[in-house]
Amino acid sequence: MDEKDFIKGLLDGDSRIFKELVEKYQLPVINTCLGIVHNRQDAEDIAQDVFVEIFRSIQSFRADSKLSTWIYRIAVNKSINRVRRQKRQKWLSPLEELITGKHGTEIITDPTSLPSSELENRQRQHKLHIAMDTLPENQRIAFTLNKYEELSYHEISEVMNLSLSSVESLIHRAKVNLQKKLWSCYQKDSL
Repeated sequence: MDEKDFIKGLLDGDSRIFKELVEKYQLPVINTCLGIVHNRQDAEDIAQDVFVEIFRSIQSFRADSKLSTWIYRIAVNKSINRVRRQKRQKWLSPLEELITGKHGTEIITDPTSLPSSELENRQRQHKLHIAMDTLPENQRIAFTLNKYEELSYHEISEVMNLSLSSVESLIHRAKVNLQKKLWSCYQKDSL
């Protein structure tokens, strides 16, 4: 089924078409969100919000870009909004704890219960996510869309509403910044 069929079916309110759209884009949307929020449950929640938004606002889709571009744009925007809300909550949480006297609970897992290769992979992934979180927002989004979703630079330029050269520059700077951050991180670990 091509995009025109999807758009027509969605505009007609065809639930079968909507179900096919969800099946086609669910995993890419979750992966896009995961690349930005770094939490599987949050990414799945955001993906649900993305599809609700698509259902509610398909009438406003102007078709000046591809449907997939519009879907990715919604996913990116909702992910960014979630990250911003979480940062605000982290900032306000200590103040709330001070006022209410309540402290959050923290779950600590025993790292010795994991096989060493799985533990090393998780540690590497954690370090990468920490390094990615320090990137400027546009670099992080462009890098995520390129590396996790394997979108072309042209597709990323459409999703982010930027020129092709801007996307190329963002991804290049993201790679350079990640290399620096990860290099210094691994240097500290080896000392």
